[in-house]
Order: sequence, then C-alpha cells, then structure tokens
Amino acid sequence: MPKPLIVDIPHDLGQAEAKRRLVEGTEQARAMLHKSGITIDQLGWSGDRLDFGVSAVAQKVAGTIDVGPESVRLEVKLPFLLALFAEKIQKVASKEGNLLLTKK
Repeated sequence: MPKPLIVDIPHDLGQAEAKRRLVEGTEQARAMLHKSGITIDQLGWSGDRLDFGVSAVAQKVAGTIDVGPESVRLEVKLPFLLALFAEKIQKVASKEGNLLLTKK
C-alpha cells in the first residue's frame, strides 16, 4: 500500500477564517467535480476536520483536511494506480490550497 499523500499549507488567516474558506471551497469543488464525472461519496465536518471520499473511473480516494491556526493539512490515501501520479496531485493540491488560503 502506498504512503498517504500529505500536503501542509501554511496560512496567516486564523483557524476560523481558514475553515470558512475551506467550507466555501468544498461546496464550489463539489459542483465542479460533479460536472467532471467525479462522485463525492463522503463529505463531512467534525470540528476542524473534514473527512472526504471521492470516486471516479472505478478508483476511490479517501482523505482528511485538518484546519489549524497556522496551517491546513491535507492527507489523502491514494489507490495504487493514482499513487503513480502522487507528485502531480500534490503540486495541484498545494497550488489550489494556497490560492484558497491567500489573503484577499
């Protein structure tokens, strides 16, 4: 089993604002992913942790997003086939996370 993909994204928004942006961002992502044929199987907040699961093309991905006061940590368990693309997925997740958490 491949190691989980982990992305830590620093921010200076404070925990509450970072979580608010992630809540809004996940709703936008849900609509975008649905149009792309990706199904969200699970999406639920428990405190400052988001547990999620998505599936597409017979591949299932599960992960968590933990919102901290100075960083957000994404941890995703990739199936073997997707683990081959872990570096690219990590770059995209980091870029999109930074855009979402940059002060506006």
